Amino acid sequence: MAGFSFLPMFPEEVARRGWDGLDVLLVSGDAYVDHPSYGMALIGRLLESRGYRVGIIARPDWRSNKDFSRLGCPRLCALVSGGNVDSMVANYTANKRLRRDDAYGASGMSDGRPDRASIVYTSRLRACFKGLPVILGGIEASLRRLAHYDYWDNAVRRSLLVDAKADMIVYGMAELSLVEVVSRLDRGESIADIQDVRGTVVFVRNTGALPEVQELPSFEQVSSDQVAFNAAFTLAYRHMTSGAGVALIQRHADRVVMQLPPARPLTTAELDASYELPYVRNWHPYYDQFGGVRGLETVRWSLTAVRGCSGECSFCGLAMHQGRIIQSRSERSLVEEARRLTKDPAFRGTISDVGGPTANLYGADCRLWDKSGPCAKRQCLMPEKCPSLETGYAKALSLYRALRRLPGVKHVFVASGLRYDLLMRPEAETYFRELCEYHVSGQLKVAPEHASDPVLRLMNKPPYSAYEEFVRRFERINRGLKSRKYLVNYFISAHPGCGLNEAVACADALAVRHMRPEQVQDFIPLPMTVAGCMYHTGRHPFTGEKIYVPKEPLERDMQRALFQPQNAGSASLVQKAMRIIGREPAKQKVAKMRRPGR
Repeated sequence: MAGFSFLPMFPEEVARRGWDGLDVLLVSGDAYVDHPSYGMALIGRLLESRGYRVGIIARPDWRSNKDFSRLGCPRLCALVSGGNVDSMVANYTANKRLRRDDAYGASGMSDGRPDRASIVYTSRLRACFKGLPVILGGIEASLRRLAHYDYWDNAVRRSLLVDAKADMIVYGMAELSLVEVVSRLDRGESIADIQDVRGTVVFVRNTGALPEVQELPSFEQVSSDQVAFNAAFTLAYRHMTSGAGVALIQRHADRVVMQLPPARPLTTAELDASYELPYVRNWHPYYDQFGGVRGLETVRWSLTAVRGCSGECSFCGLAMHQGRIIQSRSERSLVEEARRLTKDPAFRGTISDVGGPTANLYGADCRLWDKSGPCAKRQCLMPEKCPSLETGYAKALSLYRALRRLPGVKHVFVASGLRYDLLMRPEAETYFRELCEYHVSGQLKVAPEHASDPVLRLMNKPPYSAYEEFVRRFERINRGLKSRKYLVNYFISAHPGCGLNEAVACADALAVRHMRPEQVQDFIPLPMTVAGCMYHTGRHPFTGEKIYVPKEPLERDMQRALFQPQNAGSASLVQKAMRIIGREPAKQKVAKMRRPGR
């Protein structure tokens, strides 16, 4: 925005600020987009607001040291992130094929991020700057902070702290942890002596001097024993609560990795402050020559209203990254951010999204969160909403109405995903109706994920009957609207527990509704997720239940074809799947499709 300047990427930008060097260097696998939805921009602006001189090396050429040394050695530390997405997820499809593009790179180029970016970047920084503290963060480090199963190696890997030879990991969203660590480095403390900051993972030498700790099975145990692997994950998962005061340690040969308890969630005022920093909300001018950064287009006119997710879907890493406690910004802060958007000459009147991980959890709260954090053995939303969880629909409606009243705002949309099971509750009636009437651009995104109840149970999702009831209510509301809205449904194929019989059952249920979903994702077992454990061990980590896991490429292809029979090449795969389960291949019927079935 006018009047705001970018954090420096090049020496001449450092010189224009009158600096003789940096305090903190940020290195990211993403192109530099100065927008709060990009983690390194958020962290960079936060540290800048505390008086530190911050520079960014974005998407460096990892084949030499040249880019890494461009801004000189920072006084305090380097902060390294693979980017907004784990570098292996960014580089490879679920079938382990190289992706053709990368929305977080200049002009969508897919060759700018190395595999295992955090390891590669740390190695280059070590070669450039001897003795410089290197701290890892972002989702790549957060979900690889302890020994974990890696889909691409098909093996258990060590903590990223060990593999990257870094000094520290900050996990989660990291604002509080990083500010404390950097301020202590600024006071002259050694990085090796900072071993008591919540939300960090460090090496520890003398375990006998530690406060209360819980020892996990070692890397050597979990890499060779699947029972030990699930036990270690379960302990780590149960301690992912801000109320926990116990550190976790895990031995890796002669080294000991210690995870401190999670940092507390941000208060509303602190969350507001993070998003009120002077972001330019654009890509750095360097990328103009490449046509910009495509990933910005989906978020440029969006507002982040909420952080954290109480859903605990098995396949998702949010519970182990952002945490289960809902953190919501104030209406005042969001309205002020929207007002700033209207002053941008490029703004055309549409706020594209007011959301976060789960848009309709904005304003949700629980009286227990401030006292002890989320419950270790009880979930907020499954098997149904906990009575202690208070939904925030009144706050959300107040916010949406205030945004609609702003001069210069024509449309306010909610494009983030929604928990459709919560929209069926009586207290959601007014919210659901107003959402459909004013805040759906034409397509409402929901994620039934599957239509087989045994698979949905393993996904930790509501039964399919809940989705069917939601659709009935959605269509009833639609009949009273001037313009019709449509559903965009997201599904996952080849999830643990889904054999060909379950996939065919899902296909049958979709056919009954005349649905041919366009949004189908082949399951990827992400590190440090419940479903990732199921995939690796064939058992549920919490119950020990034995689970069938579809791993063969042919079966994965057949399952996707059953979900999307309209795709080229699907017919023969569908017929093969039907023969395997002992059913006659159905005659292909070309039905007139209803748009709600997308």
